[in-house]
Amino acid sequence: MRRALEVAAATGDDVPVGAVVLDPDGRELAAAGNEREATGDPTAHAEILALRRAAAQAGTSRLDGCTLVVTLEPCTMCAGALVLARVAALVFGAWEPKTGAVGSLWDVVRDRRLNHRPEVYAGVLEDECAALMRNFFR
Repeated sequence: MRRALEVAAATGDDVPVGAVVLDPDGRELAAAGNEREATGDPTAHAEILALRRAAAQAGTSRLDGCTLVVTLEPCTMCAGALVLARVAALVFGAWEPKTGAVGSLWDVVRDRRLNHRPEVYAGVLEDECAALMRNFFR
């Protein structure tokens, strides 16, 4: 999570969210921060970019055994993407009560109708992750 916080802090003018994908051995495959403002792309969320880069690095769209670490609870788009990528575990820091899709508003990743459900570890370094967001929006 500390690495994801570093990435989030370097996002510039965008909402400071950082995401890191770790391979099954815990090595970093990819990292990304939000790039929506920089690219004008509404889908350029940190999680999406990190998953794309990790898939390119791994040479496959299936990130079996990988872990996605992100500073903020994923939205529905990002939660859906990590399920489709077959990520084994999701670790996130701060809860997102307005758009969160891993327990706050919805729980996409634990929906029993889906064929893949990653393990979820919520609230990791929650205070530090939430402080980053609060400071940005002040």
